[in-house]
Amino acid sequence: MACLSPSQLKKFQEDGFLLLEGFLTEDECVAMQQRIGEIVAEMDVPLHCRTEFSTQEDEQLRNQGSTEYFLSSGDKIRFFFEKGVFDKKGNFLVPPEKSINKIGHALHAHDPVFRGVTHSPKVQALVRSVGLQMPVVVQSMYIFKQPHFGGEVSPHQDATFLYTEPLGRVLGVWIAMEDALLENGCLWFIPGSHTRGLSRRMIRAPAGTSFLGSEPAWDNNLFVPLPVRRGSSPRLSCPSHHSTSKGPGRTWFPPE
Repeated sequence: MACLSPSQLKKFQEDGFLLLEGFLTEDECVAMQQRIGEIVAEMDVPLHCRTEFSTQEDEQLRNQGSTEYFLSSGDKIRFFFEKGVFDKKGNFLVPPEKSINKIGHALHAHDPVFRGVTHSPKVQALVRSVGLQMPVVVQSMYIFKQPHFGGEVSPHQDATFLYTEPLGRVLGVWIAMEDALLENGCLWFIPGSHTRGLSRRMIRAPAGTSFLGSEPAWDNNLFVPLPVRRGSSPRLSCPSHHSTSKGPGRTWFPPE
């Protein structure tokens, strides 16, 4: 079972993130990679639904915040694409399998391979060991880091988009499907930033989607890298801590 030790729990509470070694087996990683390859091979996204995913605020509001295909994806398996992979008519400029930014947000609900990992006894033990008594899954994603394509993932708090009252009632589990190192873009964190509150919150209203607050200009020296090896490292993270990346799968668990 994947319960945290008292020292691991203390470090997680202090830093807002935690690296765990030896969580998924090689076979589990291979099974998920093979299954995602099958899902991509069967992908059929109509031209009018082809959404470029971005972490830049103005593009987030335009591309994700006003697109029904994205906003209604919480209980579906849908495809979101990198910037610059379509021509003006929405046709692919690159091989479709190289165009995807991420697949979300309900792999855990509709696909047996991802459902099996998400609801496995070791994942259940892990999330309960950080204090979640009745955890349920909010969303799941398979994130691609395509070579040569895509934009920068800017510093952000996931609680901007997965907001709870009080803060801290959502847990992120990020699992590397391949090595994510300094050379190819691992995650970077600001230790302890989850204790400083929320900088920015996305608001959905009948009049449209907007942001409340703004992301400050962070000193890059505050961020520390967290390189990981394939399958051996899920990242536990509080969604109110600050992170940035160019690096791969994530699932969110809130308590009821």
